[in-house]
Amino acid sequence: MSMATLIYSLCALVAGLCAFLLLRAWRASRYRLLLWTGLCFSGLTLTNVLLFLDKVVFPTIDLSPARLVVTLMAMGVLLYGLVWDAQ
Repeated sequence: MSMATLIYSLCALVAGLCAFLLLRAWRASRYRLLLWTGLCFSGLTLTNVLLFLDKVVFPTIDLSPARLVVTLMAMGVLLYGLVWDAQ
């Protein structure tokens, strides 16, 4: 296992853990900022999984446009939650 494989895997696992903890806290408290942040981290987890697939599993296929779209959508969810859903 190369160092890049380890780092990409750990990044995806940490982002997934953050998403899980944020969404679990939202379910307990119903504080909406936790929901938007948890959804954003879910998108960032998907971005990290796509990065792993792009660099390790399919090095000849360029998945960077898909990664950028998913990241933009994740940040858009967080931006919506911070700006338009503020209470």
